[in-house]
Amino acid sequence: MTVRSIACTALLDGPGYTPRGPGRLTLRDGRIAAVEPVGGEEVAAEPLFALPAPVNAHDHGRPVRSSSFGAAGKPLEVWLHYLALLPAVDPYLAAAASLGRSALGGAGAVMVHYTRTQGLTPLPEEAAEVAHAARDVGLRIAFAVALKDRNPLVYGPSEELLALLPGEARREFARRTAAPPPSPAEQIRLVEEVAAAAAGELVDVQYGPTGVQWCSPELLQAVADASARTGRRVHMHCLETRYQRAWADRQFPDGLFPYLKRIGLLSPRLTLAHCTWIRPEEMDILAETGVTVSVNTGSNLGLRSGIAPLAEMVARGCRVALGLDGLALNEDDDALGEMRLANALHRGWGFDGAVDEAQMLRIALANGRASVTGREEGGVIAPGQPADLLLLDAGALDSDRLLDGLCLRDLLFARAGAGHIAELLVAGRTVVRRGQVTGIDHPAVQAELLARLRHGMAGSAALQAALPALEDAMRRYYDAAPCC
Repeated sequence: MTVRSIACTALLDGPGYTPRGPGRLTLRDGRIAAVEPVGGEEVAAEPLFALPAPVNAHDHGRPVRSSSFGAAGKPLEVWLHYLALLPAVDPYLAAAASLGRSALGGAGAVMVHYTRTQGLTPLPEEAAEVAHAARDVGLRIAFAVALKDRNPLVYGPSEELLALLPGEARREFARRTAAPPPSPAEQIRLVEEVAAAAAGELVDVQYGPTGVQWCSPELLQAVADASARTGRRVHMHCLETRYQRAWADRQFPDGLFPYLKRIGLLSPRLTLAHCTWIRPEEMDILAETGVTVSVNTGSNLGLRSGIAPLAEMVARGCRVALGLDGLALNEDDDALGEMRLANALHRGWGFDGAVDEAQMLRIALANGRASVTGREEGGVIAPGQPADLLLLDAGALDSDRLLDGLCLRDLLFARAGAGHIAELLVAGRTVVRRGQVTGIDHPAVQAELLARLRHGMAGSAALQAALPALEDAMRRYYDAAPCC
């Protein structure tokens, strides 16, 4: 039996995230055993502010920041193709680097929608290495197996875009998109093979259709049927950009969400990432069917995708979570910074309130947990709950010390960030302490990863030369297409 006692200056107590303190948390075998008030004299010399560990409900476990290879400021549609510039590297190394950054940013649970494989081994073996990295770092993850079978270049026939490209660029992208996709049955079977190789106490394997625009009706139906049969969760992009909105309106004249409901895909097992261009009546359908929406504020700004109507989603009863998507505003995986950004954009203007702090805390700390873990528990400090905790340095958070009794929850939304983290615990295990990942040598992992990436980048010279032509062709393609 493992027991630990933590004295806190303050903590966010229960489902209402009420600031209380001083208090003492007793942890036993990975769970919170007791939450008790204590006298101020019992608080340790190191003042701590305890809150549930944030959840990153949409991410991809990318090995490196995308601005480092020239993708900064690109719209999603062309940005996706910049990712192919990265050479294949050891999957454990890539995952350990990415998950280590997530831990340093404060996230205790991370969705890994695995849309870019390294491809050095069969996917079940690669997924097992990602799971190994998650265990070593100490985070809970979901591993959503990416599923797709159409529209590899644009939302429509590739030939239309290829015709807009000059010769060398046309040949480069035709070659890259020539391989036929596996059948829906083969892709569903692959998910079960990955689950057999990688699933465990901290790893939940899920179906990961990449998006309606990238999945045929046959594949979407196969996912819906398999999820209903197995109970396995589904994670999918949805309406991230205005070009996806326009495509969906053309493709589904009777409505995208009525179609998804009709085939059985909409259920509490589904998480939709983004929904940046969703409409009010569509939010009502998601609220009715219990779907979770993972909003990715910094990513949507960085990729010029828009601002999701988070406040209206909440008002209409949608279950909303937060994701970082590997593109937090400063590309630093700072989960607290992402929460503060979402709060600043959606709390309301002037004296009009839209989303209050307790709601935003629920969005950032609790609503995405089932999306990642597959279990409806956690995200609150209460007896019996998982001991997934973020301990902030309360002294650093209130470093000015001008007034006694300032509410630390107010300071959390005013200034908290990764630099204030004293400790991150997952299932009672210390994952980060004072800027260091405890389970791996993260600086050494990062250095080795970057060395291998630099060595392999020369192999993508042809693609690098072709990308400007692709961006120009895509601009012309989407400008000519009917839009919203």
